[in-house]
Amino acid sequence: MKETLAWLEYCKSLSPAIVETCAKVAVSSGPGALVKALRLALPEWKFRHALSRGGWYRLGGILDSQGQRVSDSLESWVENELDQRDGDFGQFSDDFADQKLFATRLVGQTHYLVASADESTDGFLQLEIEDLQEVRVHQLFANEPGTLEELVDPRGGAGHPTAVGLPFYTFRRLHHIGAFLRRMLAQKPEPAPIHRMLDDWSKSSASSSTAYYNHWVIATREHLDRYHQPVFRAQPIATLAGDAPEFDTSPDTSGLELSEALTHFDRQTGYPMAWYFHMLTSKAIPHWVAESVVEDSLAGFGYLPQRDVDVVCGWLHRPYSV
Repeated sequence: MKETLAWLEYCKSLSPAIVETCAKVAVSSGPGALVKALRLALPEWKFRHALSRGGWYRLGGILDSQGQRVSDSLESWVENELDQRDGDFGQFSDDFADQKLFATRLVGQTHYLVASADESTDGFLQLEIEDLQEVRVHQLFANEPGTLEELVDPRGGAGHPTAVGLPFYTFRRLHHIGAFLRRMLAQKPEPAPIHRMLDDWSKSSASSSTAYYNHWVIATREHLDRYHQPVFRAQPIATLAGDAPEFDTSPDTSGLELSEALTHFDRQTGYPMAWYFHMLTSKAIPHWVAESVVEDSLAGFGYLPQRDVDVVCGWLHRPYSV
């Protein structure tokens, strides 16, 4: 636990340099420029870009008809105005019905950067940096909202978003993944699927071929439950460009034909046992494959190393998905 706390404090100590770097680098220069700037700011860590995920937004603030900012937080503004009216939503709507106020959103994508910390499967730092752009969206109260959701984030309410400013980078979080996963185990001693996946990786031939973070990042979440106890979540995300390779093989396939299909999938993905880890995390590989692989091994057709067969057998005895 001491090592885990030490990593938490260490990651916090790196935050100011990352924040400063984000402020200096223009989004228009691309992730490559961001990586270069981070290596100059933190020369002890060789961060590289692993994955970008976009298509999301957060609620932003409020602008008036002249583009002047009324509030940086739409949610806080709504909460305060309702409190002043003892929660009377009808009165709240009537008071602002004639004012031209516009909601904004922060539209963005998350860049995942990784750097090796040691030789263990989970021994790496994972840095998340967002690039965000504020856009003006719907006019508040124009749709005569009946609920808070219809007011702050109506369906189809984005209309024609108008950019408010230039995109910018912002620091989101930095984790030592091993330390984060140990905190999960301290909360619940029973290993979660993500722990089992990493354990399977370390036992399989994948670990001797490549590092886990060369092919996966881990989306992490942390929040407090109703008892104010921390709750941790971790979800692996493949860093493949595009979809996983196609695996168009019928359920009665076995032997040489199955071996060739799995080898093709692994080569397309870039490491041995890729089929197994995509079976755990997606529908790219159906579950019947695991059973057929073990049946082939028991019949003497050994196209997988024994260490990989053992991993698949372990999954068959205690299946899980991530």
